[in-house]
Amino acid sequence: MRTATFGTEGPEVGVVGLGCMGMTWAYDLRDRDDEVSVRVIREALDLGVTLIDTADIYGPYNNEEVVGTALAGPYRERAVLATKVGLVPGTDTRVANDGRPEHVRRAIDESLRRLGTDHVDLYQLHRVDPQVPIEETWGALAETVAAGKARRIGLSEVSVEQIRRAQAVHPVASVQSELSLWTRDALAEVLPYTEEQGIAFLPFSPLGRGFLTGRISSVDELPADDFRRTLPRFQQEALAANLALVGKVKEVAARVGATPAQVALAWVLAQGRYVFPIPGTKTPRYLADNAAAAEVVLGAADLAELDALPAPTGGRY
Repeated sequence: MRTATFGTEGPEVGVVGLGCMGMTWAYDLRDRDDEVSVRVIREALDLGVTLIDTADIYGPYNNEEVVGTALAGPYRERAVLATKVGLVPGTDTRVANDGRPEHVRRAIDESLRRLGTDHVDLYQLHRVDPQVPIEETWGALAETVAAGKARRIGLSEVSVEQIRRAQAVHPVASVQSELSLWTRDALAEVLPYTEEQGIAFLPFSPLGRGFLTGRISSVDELPADDFRRTLPRFQQEALAANLALVGKVKEVAARVGATPAQVALAWVLAQGRYVFPIPGTKTPRYLADNAAAAEVVLGAADLAELDALPAPTGGRY
């Protein structure tokens, strides 16, 4: 896979990464198989997919353990390992914020233990805690760099103002936010700012939580406990309307000789020099399909057609 510099001062990474959340959390868990997930992560490294993204809340907590197993021994040095802090289990199936410095200091050690490593390459604030000034939380993340427990630190789902406030404390290496053909909010301000500042941008859900692959045509196809059943865009009426978006993606895919997933990822990759989508999968076949998107070339007409797609029906959450 072709590589690029992770921001102006980061390491070289494969331009397509791997999001590991769905291996143990949120999506169809009937077929959860940790051994297969370990194999998928190691196959990702063989394909040049070197950016491996997890978080302590995924599972909760067991996702880091699966990733740690996969990266044991010689695999660790081949990966650019990213995890996150700042969300904790809440009531029912909900999560809560915890950006207190004491939580960050404790959480990094717990993450390193689960991951089986002495450092992570990227430690990210999963969400800004509205009850804690970002400067305080970010200062605690900066301490993990000073202690050698993290090589660099990043933010997730933040505004430009929040990025600037964090930058005043310690350099921001990356920003992770949702970006796909049906979620383009970051294109207005956040992505242009990160591009200007040389900050890596990590789009999560670049395949629209699997919808843009063209493999979901009805909410009834999702398992009863699948997180997507709670999202407005996956409600049956909205989903039926959104199938028109997938139809256009399929048309472009047929024209360029690629899969819909590859076209969706290629469009995301075309949005900037420092854009590294992290599609999630726990299936070897889909992993290979996603990795191959790095070689898909979309012409100006293809990009213009995709840019012109209407907004989806339904909100993100």
